[in-house]
Amino acid sequence: MIHLIYDDKNIVVCIKPSGALSTDEPGGMPDLLRQQLVPNTEIKTVHRLDRVVSGLMVFAKNSEAASIISKQIQDDSFHKTYLAVIHGRPEQDKGRFDDLLFRDKTKNMTYVVKRMRKGVRDAALEYEVLDTKDNLSLVLIHLLTGRTHQIRAQFSSRKLILVGDKKYGAASDSCPIALWSFELAFLNPDSKNQQIFKELPPNIYPWSLFPDWVTEREEEEYELPERKTFRTINIQ
Repeated sequence: MIHLIYDDKNIVVCIKPSGALSTDEPGGMPDLLRQQLVPNTEIKTVHRLDRVVSGLMVFAKNSEAASIISKQIQDDSFHKTYLAVIHGRPEQDKGRFDDLLFRDKTKNMTYVVKRMRKGVRDAALEYEVLDTKDNLSLVLIHLLTGRTHQIRAQFSSRKLILVGDKKYGAASDSCPIALWSFELAFLNPDSKNQQIFKELPPNIYPWSLFPDWVTEREEEEYELPERKTFRTINIQ
């Protein structure tokens, strides 16, 4: 069963489990949601998570809602925030990564490169280190662009490999990748009011290394780039 967070006539917000595809194909998230909701419900993918990544996703339930949310993604009024656990610690506790990324579709890998050429796109994110234990750091990440494998490629290029990310260098880790879609903020297609959804990762390794952060930050106000300070909440 897919964990549903919110459901109305236009959208459904849920937790994508690791291993499920974001796209509409047999066994993909739209297919799984159709099986769980009213039969033959229209479900459209408006953004993606890598197959191995878990956490919050929103899906549209009609073409109009899909168009409205897609426009928000294009004009940067749709905000995505992630939590990750990485090996090591960045030199600065807060910062921004700006890179050029090349996507190798044959290898299903994304690489940081030094110059613009065909197939290269700019990528940017902002991060904040929340805590470090046992040379592992819990990091809050706000995506400013949405490139395939962006977080994984940008951090691994700085030798800050995500825990469990075997594709980008964490071959000896026995746990799943520690990358979680933590928060979504966007305008509801019907009411036009901003909705903010937050869901913490499960209490398993390596997330379980940082219980103090969950307690301290769950109701804390903080400011993310390019939008006003808000109180993060769960919408049930």
